[in-house]
Amino acid sequence: MAKYIGYIGTYTKGESEGIYSFVLDTAAGKISDVKVAAKLDNPTYLTISKDNQYLYSVVKEGDSGGVAAYRLDSGSGSLEAINSQVSAGPPPCHVSVDSSARNVFSANYHKGTVESYLTNSDGSLGPAVSVMKHSGSGPDSRQEKPHTHYAGLTPAEKYVIAVDLGIDQVITYEVNEGVLKEKSTLSVKPGSGPRHLVFHPNVKYAYVMTEFSSEVLLLQYQEDGSFTQLQAISALPEDFKENNQGSAIHISSDGRFVYAGNRGHNSIAVFSVNQDNGELSFVEHTLTEGNWPRDFVLDPTEKFVVASNQNSSNLVLYSRDENTGKLTLLQSDVGVPDPVCVKFLNV
Repeated sequence: MAKYIGYIGTYTKGESEGIYSFVLDTAAGKISDVKVAAKLDNPTYLTISKDNQYLYSVVKEGDSGGVAAYRLDSGSGSLEAINSQVSAGPPPCHVSVDSSARNVFSANYHKGTVESYLTNSDGSLGPAVSVMKHSGSGPDSRQEKPHTHYAGLTPAEKYVIAVDLGIDQVITYEVNEGVLKEKSTLSVKPGSGPRHLVFHPNVKYAYVMTEFSSEVLLLQYQEDGSFTQLQAISALPEDFKENNQGSAIHISSDGRFVYAGNRGHNSIAVFSVNQDNGELSFVEHTLTEGNWPRDFVLDPTEKFVVASNQNSSNLVLYSRDENTGKLTLLQSDVGVPDPVCVKFLNV
């Protein structure tokens, strides 16, 4: 198959109407057919069930926020609203789903919480089963309280890992029928602002992108859900002294390359992975041809990368060299208003 459907989560404070879909033609090396897939407020982060039957999105409804469920037609890419679960206050910033589409998890930056939901047989969301509220603060002015930025499952789906930018912690929760129970905590460098996490496919290691210090942290992962930090490597050039905020982090499925986003330097940092000890070595910076790259994604073939520039409202397409990890610009003029998150259907 040469064509793949992708989705873009956005901020709707400007011209955006909600979730957008697009088509990547890998034979032509081009993105096309950008259109509104679902109208809703601030669907800033999305996740798609493994079987491509459902899409779950962050949603804002008036003065409340939560998660919305959509039925997905993987042939046409169309979305049909099922239901939503919201509560008073700002919406979450991250949402994830397990492989059976039974458990959905969200991270709320403003509330400093991790919330879990169980789904019904039709994909609809039940009320929140657990709401875990973090406590503490950090030395940075933006760390006045907890700011949970990520909540995702370990590869074996035994634990949920929460990354909290406000308190510089990576927190492991046991999960049992949606119920969360704190298991262990790793504290990282004060003021670094950990944001997102990805696991190496060998599950021995995980990598965390920090927002404030713009570093990638190498963590060793144990079967009991605990982490130990082994390395910190900058995602920025040594001579770059302007404002930068680290954003997304992703890893190739062969575990050979890690990619980290820089908002401010407006680049994707490419690292190669030592397969013996997980350590990273810098390869190159690739400019994102726009402003404030909030997220990016490897396409299903992993021969392409799509990045989203939030403040310049454009998607960027690169080809990816699977041997060197390097990215080559193909297209930068794909207009999408205030894009945040990019996801492809699973193959």
